[in-house]
Amino acid sequence: QGSVDFPTVEFEYGDADSRGAELAAELYSYTEEPELGTNRRCFEEEFCPQGMGSVLNSPWHRTAPWPTHFSVPSAAQGRQWLELDTAQQRAHVLRMLEGLEVVSRERRLRTARAILYLAQGVFGDCESEGDVLHWSRHNSFLLYQLGTFSAFLELLSMEIDNSQACSSALRKPAISLADSTELRVLLSVMYLLVENIRVELETDPPEWKSSRETFRTELSFPVRSDEPFALLLFTMVIKFCSGHAPHFPMKKVLLLLWKVLLFTLGGFEALQTMKVRRREELGLPPLPEDSIQVMRSMRAASPPTCSIELAEQQQRRGHRSRRPLMKQDSLDIYNERDPFKNDEAGVDEEEGDEVDGGIEGELDLMERDGLLPAMPAQRLPIERVSFPKGLPWAPKVRQKDIEHFLEASRNKFIGFTLGQDTETLIGLPRPIHESVKTLKQHKYVSISDVQIKNEEELEKCPMSLGEEEVQETPCEVLYRAMLYNLPQYMIALLKILLAAAPTSKAKTDSINILADVLPEEMPITVLQSMKLGIDVNRHKEIIVKSISAVLLLLLKHFKLNHIYQFEYVSQHLVFANCIPLILKFFNQNIMSYITAKNSISVLDYPHCTVHDLPELTAESLEAGDNNQFCWRNLFSCINLLRILNKLTKWKHSRTMMLVVFKSAPILKRALKVKQAMMQLYVLKLLKIQTKYLGRQWRKSNMKTMSAIYQKVRHRMNDDWAYGNDIDARPWDFQAEECTLRASIEAFNSRRYDKPQDSEFAPVDNCLQSVLGQRLELPEDFHYSYELWLEREVFSQPIRWEELLRYQ
Repeated sequence: QGSVDFPTVEFEYGDADSRGAELAAELYSYTEEPELGTNRRCFEEEFCPQGMGSVLNSPWHRTAPWPTHFSVPSAAQGRQWLELDTAQQRAHVLRMLEGLEVVSRERRLRTARAILYLAQGVFGDCESEGDVLHWSRHNSFLLYQLGTFSAFLELLSMEIDNSQACSSALRKPAISLADSTELRVLLSVMYLLVENIRVELETDPPEWKSSRETFRTELSFPVRSDEPFALLLFTMVIKFCSGHAPHFPMKKVLLLLWKVLLFTLGGFEALQTMKVRRREELGLPPLPEDSIQVMRSMRAASPPTCSIELAEQQQRRGHRSRRPLMKQDSLDIYNERDPFKNDEAGVDEEEGDEVDGGIEGELDLMERDGLLPAMPAQRLPIERVSFPKGLPWAPKVRQKDIEHFLEASRNKFIGFTLGQDTETLIGLPRPIHESVKTLKQHKYVSISDVQIKNEEELEKCPMSLGEEEVQETPCEVLYRAMLYNLPQYMIALLKILLAAAPTSKAKTDSINILADVLPEEMPITVLQSMKLGIDVNRHKEIIVKSISAVLLLLLKHFKLNHIYQFEYVSQHLVFANCIPLILKFFNQNIMSYITAKNSISVLDYPHCTVHDLPELTAESLEAGDNNQFCWRNLFSCINLLRILNKLTKWKHSRTMMLVVFKSAPILKRALKVKQAMMQLYVLKLLKIQTKYLGRQWRKSNMKTMSAIYQKVRHRMNDDWAYGNDIDARPWDFQAEECTLRASIEAFNSRRYDKPQDSEFAPVDNCLQSVLGQRLELPEDFHYSYELWLEREVFSQPIRWEELLRYQ
């Protein structure tokens, strides 16, 4: 790939993809398409017998026998759904909801399919894709307002507890799409309701806005049960990974879980708003910049030089003795070519350890172009240096950085230290005074710092400070519900992510994530096999997208809610080998993954319902769409890089894991994707481990080092580019994790184990009040009271000498 010109990827990162893609294109697999006609037929059985002819002539008709008897509301007879007024539509929906309460399982499924057709946008009555999406949204609000979500939640709980379906799936040698029919219909309806209601438009009427807030509250704060709806979906994930329910449609479960978390907790822009408000409540200064806007305004840089280009450049330089000065056009815009140095090419010493055998080298930009003759200094072209107007990020300084700087300065100039005192500067030279002043000007106190300090005070003075007031937010409710099974949730998500990763090899003991994409009858032609292969790859990509989004949302919201909630999730992800798993994911041809064409645009919903399907050929299947890149794959890559950054930031033991797993060449290959946000998070991961990679690596990767300086936030006292005292610094990595774990356990015990921790509970010492308390005794106690008195009181000898001894 060295000679290929990588184009800049025009990608705007956000909470989710476009509404059409999220609503339809990724919810259904291509194997499910025949069921679209089944849904329409079930609806028209309930709605209008005159619609039978249109269904019979439609491409979705199956050869199943058509019922001869219909139950049709008289007001709707002979009329399309779009022609009914709101009152008639509500009456018909209420009538269908009654069909969900019948005993017959088959009858309930037919009614659920009819409701799914409404949520899908009554595509049989629409002429364009926009009309289908419009009516899908309209019907979703109507269905929710009439209690459809609650009804489907009860049906979903019944299906999860259906032991007969689980045992039947366990006995089968191969699980197919037919084993999860009921669950897929229920989850599809719930997903469409959540996604349609979640997205807010300016044209929404007031009653829709009210319904949205009510729905968000219903999902966040459980009314009928003790746990939020997201916990039910997490339970399905655990049950699937444990092997007790292999027929669960995991793709739909994970997509619904992601959208429920996005709806109830809030997206990335909502997080930024919440962060600003929280800092105001704590009395902290405002944020120096809006990180989302800064990243959107950043431009992508050219990738580092690959080995093929390196060899060509060396050959060209060998055939000529003179070349004019040229401005560097790669990642580094600071390190200009020095004509007074000898030509020396450095090779990345880590590249020899790559799995795929590729080697990437870079020229040391400080030692290039040695064949140029010496020139007078005044003749050097001044215009060749192009400095930016300013760095994109404001520098930040932590309180610890100021303390460490003063400790080193006092040891050097005075010979003793003053602990954590950062105000006393007596005896220090004037430049040190100026340095401390500059550091304090850029001092940044995070919300996490305040939370850690408050937690330390609560641990030291539990009696005097009293009980902590915990705000009942959706994030707090979710964490409290997830707390005791949180390790199992994280392990289950990572198991599925491993099975869906493109670099994972098929193993007999791995979980089967393809249960809801494989048809009952396997393909018999080459064309059918190609279609199924595209569907399987697309299925895996969607799973990776949803899991990466779920993990990132959990980490960001828990960190804002309380730092130790975030650390608890992070530590269990690290213990479950999340770091090597993400590196394994990126150890592939990342450009091929970003530009993958695992889609068949003519089969995507709702296009396939309003247009005549052309005859599929091998050429049309291989063509894919015309997009420059795959949105979901680039979204997944950025999410996984952000997760890796959050797990390793300020954690030296986890940074060393990046070094031990030889992540530098893997991450450096990811810089080939010319997208600013993805490059930023790759450079952050390279920055934190640069000091551990050795001088030769830094010398051989000067363009990458320059890119880090240009794009990543500066920490003024951070010697990331040098690491002179790394060998002499005694890191105890195991103790670091153990200390953190002790703090997390103390936090969880103090806040969430209150019934068990009765050490500081008040004791009633008054005899009259203790004896006067009314105790609720069980019914059987009255029958055995006399027997208990005889055995425990009258037959037991009283040893008075024992009583006198204790007095």
